[in-house]
Amino acid sequence: MNVTCDTLFTLLADATRRRIMALLTREGELCVCEITGALKLAQPRVSSHLALLRKAGLVKARKEGLWVHYSLHPDLPRWALDVLEGLGNGSRDAPPYREDIRRLAQIRRPASVSVRT
Repeated sequence: MNVTCDTLFTLLADATRRRIMALLTREGELCVCEITGALKLAQPRVSSHLALLRKAGLVKARKEGLWVHYSLHPDLPRWALDVLEGLGNGSRDAPPYREDIRRLAQIRRPASVSVRT
């Protein structure tokens, strides 16, 4: 993997890509629908950012039926992982990252089933 410092920081200069990478660093793997719901952004916008991240080798995609799941690329160098872990840790209590995490938790929470007797 040949991720350079310039590539990583250029891609992280965009707020949407920072938010995506913070979520992936924190959560491991997310489908596009989870990312769009957490960020409250349109799917085409999120997908275009994910395509840039994938092309640069920062994330990998895994297709499962109609769904595409993204995660950090397993071959990222240790220094890049350290930067991303710092981003995840340093941003978790700050807006908009805090709200992204909250919305993702709501998306992942199973709907409660009400039973009428």
